Order: sequence, then C-alpha cells, then structure tokens
Amino acid sequence: MRVFDTGRLVDGRRDDAVEDARLVVDDGEVVDAGPREHVDAPADADRESLPDATIVPGFVDAHVHLQGARSMNIEDWLATPDSEAAARATTDLRRLVDAGFTSARDLGSSVGLGLRAAVRDGEVPGPRVFTSGRAISQTAGHGDVHGVPHERVADGTPLSTLADGPAECRKEARKRLREGVDCLKVMTTGGVLSQRDTPDVRQFTDDEIAAMTQEAERVGVQVASHAQGADGIVAALRNGVDTIEHGFHLDDRGLDLLAERDATFVPTLAIMHRITERGDDYGVPEWGLEKSRAARESHLDAVERAYEAGVPVAAGTDFMGPELVPHGENALEMELFVDEIGMTEMEAIQAGTRVSARTLPRDDVGTLEADQRADFAVLSGDPLADISAVRDVEATYVDGERVDGYS
Repeated sequence: MRVFDTGRLVDGRRDDAVEDARLVVDDGEVVDAGPREHVDAPADADRESLPDATIVPGFVDAHVHLQGARSMNIEDWLATPDSEAAARATTDLRRLVDAGFTSARDLGSSVGLGLRAAVRDGEVPGPRVFTSGRAISQTAGHGDVHGVPHERVADGTPLSTLADGPAECRKEARKRLREGVDCLKVMTTGGVLSQRDTPDVRQFTDDEIAAMTQEAERVGVQVASHAQGADGIVAALRNGVDTIEHGFHLDDRGLDLLAERDATFVPTLAIMHRITERGDDYGVPEWGLEKSRAARESHLDAVERAYEAGVPVAAGTDFMGPELVPHGENALEMELFVDEIGMTEMEAIQAGTRVSARTLPRDDVGTLEADQRADFAVLSGDPLADISAVRDVEATYVDGERVDGYS
C-alpha cells in the first residue's frame, strides 16, 4: 500500500479541490482519497510527501493519431513504412505520459493495435492506448488522399480504409471488430486537411452509417464520427454514433441529438488553433489553411453553445506528432477551454479527465475515487489558480506505478 500526502487533490468529481489531501493506493487501485485528517492509512504503508504539489486524475486525450507522423503533408504518411511509423510513435507515447496523460484514444492509425499491446505488456512506457485502428471513409471522403492515383489508396491509407455502400461499410466494420479495436471511427463529413472536400459536405448515406453502427452496437463498441458540418453531425447521431469529433458547424438539431443520445462532443480546438495560428510556417497546404480559417469562428461558437447547453465536452487535441501538433503539448486543449470557451479551470480539468474518460470502453479511469484505477499526475503548481499549471508535470502514475517516458 502507498500513501501520497499532497497539498492539493483534484479528484475529477468534486467541484472544489481538497486541501491537505491524502491519496491511498493499493494493487493499482484507489483505496481512498480526501482530506488527510479523514483518510486513514496503515502505519507501515509506503509514504510520499508532496506538500506543494497538486494531484489530479491522469489526463485523457480523447482524440489523437498515433502514427508517428513528422510532417503535415499527408502524402508523406503514405510513403512511411508501418515499422518506421510505429518506432516514431513510441516516442510520442513517451512524450504523452511525461505530460501527465494516462490514457489516449487513437482515432485512426495503422499501428495503434501494436502500440496498445506494447504498452499493456510493459515493453514501451506510455499511457493506456485505446484505438479504432484505421478509420472508415467513403471513396473521395475525408479519409481518402485526393491528390494521388486511386490505386495507391484502394487498400487504404495509414489512417483509414475506403468503403462504399452498406455491404462494404458493414464488412469494414466487422474487419475492425475482428482485429479487436476499442471503438470504430467513421467519417461523415469532409474536412480541412482533405483536399477536394469541405467541412460542410456530408459523407456516407444513412444506410452506410447505420451498417457500421449496428455492427458496433451488437458487440458494445462505441463509434466516433469525424463530423464537421451540421448535416453530417445530425446524420451521424441519428444513425447511432456515440461521439462527435470536431463539430465545427454544430446547430440546434445536433445539440438536441447530442442530449437525446447522451453523446460526447470532442471539439479538438487545439489542432485548429495551431493550424490557424502557425500552420503556414509548418507546411499546411494553402487549401487547408483557407478552410481552417473560414471555420474557426463557427467552431468556437459551436463549442460555446454546447458548453452552455450542458453537453459533455471532452478534451481531445487531434495531435499527430509533427512539430506543429506534437504529442506532449496536448494539455493545450484544457487551456483553450478556459481561455477561449470560458470554462472554469475545474471544468477544463474535468473535461480532460472524467468527461474524456466517457469515450473509453471502461468505467474505472478518469477520477480518483475508491475502486478506480490509480492513474494520476503530480503537478508542481495549482491549475485552479492558473490553468497553464497543467503543463507542469512532476510525475505520472498508471495503476499506481510511476511511469517515466524518458527515465
């Protein structure tokens, strides 16, 4: 048994921090957490004193790509062997865990399943990995690579495979489930980094979306939808998806369906912030910059309205690994929730812990309560006084054991 006495504890559930707190951990689980004077611990337990620190639940990035990308040019990804991509992605896992992230939902990669196994087996330090494997896109959809001959992507890209018609969509979904994915990722609109479509253009028919969600529902697997335009958001929710990713043009119809389905909104403010602020310095193509800038205000408005409506808003960055959007800087999403959306610091931390954990296929992470996994980060500052303190990570623990990405 281990006891952590700390100056401050954020448990992910309470609306206030616990001062002079104690966290008791045994066999990878939280035994108790709360005010030090109310939490007993055996005299012979191992103890650690952190009087000036803040303990928070381990951060959860609900939308990443673990493909080891080092360029914003999607065609470069096609030329990168999976072996090289996986090797680079292990560096990204190390950076994530050093930044306090104890879980990451990988929504589109060809190496996520292998990374999940390597972390689980202790071969590579990193956060828990939950992966969709490769996403599913229609031909000429967001997951296609429009600037290369079709034969080069007919069998898929590093981030997605192509399917057209309900039968193909159902079969692709079954292939992912056969691989043992944690969720499915589908594309129901165009996007800013796909050349010949736009965020407002809906993709996949109702029958195609339903074929994929039906297969997932039968085995209890969630479905995430890349959905930026209003019609694609509505179609995705109406046909059974569980999380909306990006949601640039979310309208009242989408808000109502999010509430009706108790679905989660993962807006990925961080990648849009980086692309619009600095994308032209890091190789984002002009057509991508134009679409991102055109959608920026609508995106912020959509997140503000979702937040005000009480929709669960989760922290996910859509970071991929290149210098513009590197893993390790993923706490930016929580900072943007405060600075641009108007969340309180506590709400932003909960968005990056308890709410983000809604997107995962387990219910024992995201908070520091009895019987939850002992996944937590030790911060040197107080994130409730200044949200930027979420970057000041002294140590990260998964299952109660310290994990050092670069130890």
